[in-house]
Amino acid sequence: MSLKIVVLAKQVPDTRNVGKDAMTAEGTVNRAALPAIFNPEDLNALEQALRIKEQHPDVEVGILTMGPPRAGEIIREGLYRGADTGWLLTDRLFAGADTLATSYALATAIRKIGNVDLVIGGRQAIDGDTAQVGPQVAQKLGLNQVTYAEEILKIENKKATIRRMIDGGVEVVEAPLPLVVTVNGSAAECRPANAKLVMKYKHAACPLEVTDDDPRKALRAERPYLTLTQWSMADVDGDANQCGMSGSPTKVKEVQSIAFQAKESKTLSASDNDINSLITELLNEKIIG
Repeated sequence: MSLKIVVLAKQVPDTRNVGKDAMTAEGTVNRAALPAIFNPEDLNALEQALRIKEQHPDVEVGILTMGPPRAGEIIREGLYRGADTGWLLTDRLFAGADTLATSYALATAIRKIGNVDLVIGGRQAIDGDTAQVGPQVAQKLGLNQVTYAEEILKIENKKATIRRMIDGGVEVVEAPLPLVVTVNGSAAECRPANAKLVMKYKHAACPLEVTDDDPRKALRAERPYLTLTQWSMADVDGDANQCGMSGSPTKVKEVQSIAFQAKESKTLSASDNDINSLITELLNEKIIG
């Protein structure tokens, strides 16, 4: 069975290290001030794609990401784990995008890729926690969607069977391809990088990552697979009014790092009196009940 799978992946700032320089004057995240990592739930999504590839040999898995040239590292990390190709959307006109502008840019790229059977992404990114991009991409492409996926159980006869998390339990659903699926962080963890693939792709780069005096330039001429696909807004026929800050009605006012500290504590025994006393206090304070 031949399938083309696109994994939506994002290079995100490590929000565990938010400091005073985390925001720009325009109200966007200052990504240069924070370490960049592969969005965790997008790794869960990549693992689901790679498992499908293992089940069906004639499957192509590609990584689609949007960001500055350094976001090419996300594509390399995908290649190290078993992805076949990747596409980087990079253009100053994409900068400052909220979920609406991001989903628009990703949808235009997916149309350019063409004949995509399955789009898989993480439920949400840790720098926004909105869980909006996947569903918005599905809406813009007019595709069916399954959210909160735990596992893609099988794909047969152009239909995907998916186990998803719901309030109070799980359910198994069936949906026709083409399809957009968003995956929870509770799904299977992504496999580690493969040593042979690391050696094969460690010099892979997007054109903007390579300077004239970069030794990788000659190597990429000898090995075309080391040149990663790079697209601007014009390459995907995007509308500047719907990209970046121009297409983003959402503005972030402030980012704060909050550390919870205990102001008081109580030591309780396992006696019935202590437990009853604690429950009574919690009820009186409207904390429970």
